[in-house]
Amino acid sequence: MLSLTVILWVLNVLVDSGGQLAFKAAASHPDSGDGVEHWKHMAMRPWLWIGIACYVFEFVLWLAFLSLVPLSLGVLMGSINIVAIMILGRFIFKERLTPMRVLGIVLVSLGVAVVGIQL
Repeated sequence: MLSLTVILWVLNVLVDSGGQLAFKAAASHPDSGDGVEHWKHMAMRPWLWIGIACYVFEFVLWLAFLSLVPLSLGVLMGSINIVAIMILGRFIFKERLTPMRVLGIVLVSLGVAVVGIQL
C-alpha cells in the first residue's frame, strides 16, 4: 500500500504541475489581444485543453490518493506542487525566483519532508 500511495502522490504532483504550466502557456501568448479576443485566442490553443485534461486526471489521482491517507497528511503532501510549479516556471517561463521565494521553496520542502516521514 505504501508504494501505491507514493506513486499516486508523485503522479499527482506531475499532472497538477503539468496542468498549471499548460494554463500558463495558454494564457501568455504575446499576440493574443485583449479582453474577449484574448479569451478566444486561449480557447483555440491546445495548451488550454491539455491543462483541462490534466486537471480532470489530477482530480481522479487526488481522490485515489486521499482514499489512502488522512486528509491532513494528504493536503500537506500536496503542497509540494507549489515548489514544483515555481521551479518549472523558472526554467520554462524564465520567471524570477527572488530570495523570499527560494526561502518559501525551502520551507515548504522541509515541511513536506517532515510530514512525508509518516508515510
